[in-house]
Amino acid sequence: MLNRKDRSENALFIPGSLKDYVPEDHILKRVNKVLDLSWLREEVADCYDHTNGRPGIDPEVAVRLMLAGFFHGIVHDRKLIREAEVNIAIRWFIGYDLTDKLPHHSSLTRIRQRWGMDRFRKIFEKTVEACMKAKLVNGNTVHIDATLIRADVSWESITTRHAETVYSENNPADEDDSDHPEPPKKRGRPRKHNKKPKKVSKTDPDATLCTANPKNRMEPNYKQHTTVDDQFGVVVDVELTTGEQSEGNKLIEIVDRIRETIGAELQFVTADLGYSHPLNYHHLESRNIDSVIPTKKQIRRQGPIPISRFKYNGKHNTVRCPGGKWLHRTRTKQPNGWDYASTVSQCQSCHLKARCLPPSMKKRTIRIVDGYEALTRARRRIAKGWDAERKDLYTRHKWRVEGAHGEAKTQHGLRRAVRRGLENVAIQMYLTAAVMNLKRLAAFSSNIFSINWVKNGRSGLIERSLRPIRGFA
Repeated sequence: MLNRKDRSENALFIPGSLKDYVPEDHILKRVNKVLDLSWLREEVADCYDHTNGRPGIDPEVAVRLMLAGFFHGIVHDRKLIREAEVNIAIRWFIGYDLTDKLPHHSSLTRIRQRWGMDRFRKIFEKTVEACMKAKLVNGNTVHIDATLIRADVSWESITTRHAETVYSENNPADEDDSDHPEPPKKRGRPRKHNKKPKKVSKTDPDATLCTANPKNRMEPNYKQHTTVDDQFGVVVDVELTTGEQSEGNKLIEIVDRIRETIGAELQFVTADLGYSHPLNYHHLESRNIDSVIPTKKQIRRQGPIPISRFKYNGKHNTVRCPGGKWLHRTRTKQPNGWDYASTVSQCQSCHLKARCLPPSMKKRTIRIVDGYEALTRARRRIAKGWDAERKDLYTRHKWRVEGAHGEAKTQHGLRRAVRRGLENVAIQMYLTAAVMNLKRLAAFSSNIFSINWVKNGRSGLIERSLRPIRGFA
């Protein structure tokens, strides 16, 4: 027979505590066991006036409310408060009873503005410290990569910024320019075509137009630089820049910051092709770090003999050409290296003159970029083939750090920025990274990961792997 539920009368009182109505395997209940925000009140004390005004929201309540939203993929404050009104787990997690009135959604905005970006970064750093204490970070191998975060702007807000307009606004005609001399003119050939004017967003000027794929159109984006430890996938460092910032130029800064944070010497650093700058190989070698970074392919073009045919001697600062002539360093250093030039008499009498020199040139000049020797050694290693250990590390790079980016975007709402401005997007990024670390810490502490010691048959390495049990959010 069919049963009928009487919905006309509801219980007036709920026996017990709200904790009894939250399942034991709920993500917030697991995170509550490892989350420590006892230090936060003293950290933000200078942001409040203790002698005037009405009592503010408890700092720990505000952070717990934000974290609960990111755990559920809720990134908008209005939607978060509406969910907390009916969600018993969120109310219990922030310490509110059923009869307690929740904060207004605008209070969270004011808290973010008052605290600033640095305090939210410290919240993220505290999660890294907790993971280190739990032995989830070994600091032996890290994976570094960057991803784009779509800015919260519409295409109607994109406008063209002309360089002449910007210069005239910042340098009025009636201003005395005696203290601001004109910048020196650039050397080299003049441009054949005028430089395209830069496009910016009127609503979010910090966002810049860029794209991860040349086949796709450029969009206003921010760029997140992420570093993931290889052992259990803990995010040990994140940084946000504008979309036009080159990720390759940030590698050494990130590595130095990680070494200071972890307090251990790195052995391997993996990255993709965007980080294959000669100086990156050089600086990693100087720090005794093995770089697992592929090198760009050398394009074979018809024309002059390529630079790869010239032999560079770093000890004596000389270059020997395929014809056996010696090229010597010029006196002036260039921004990215040194120029080496032959003499006119050497090139005019060389039997390779027709293959090496265009008709308009009388001598050959090549540039040896900074870090060229380290780049050459990296190319030789790749030409011989990486060993099994490095191949395995680069394979792990693809699903470790790129998987972390996918997790942040699909589960925690980081595919698109919620607010505007570099600081606001950075706060969203720090909270997302903190949530991801807390998930790993809660999983390890709750023993819902099975820990296995696995022997890699190719390299003979013994490594510990975490395999999540099905059903963990």
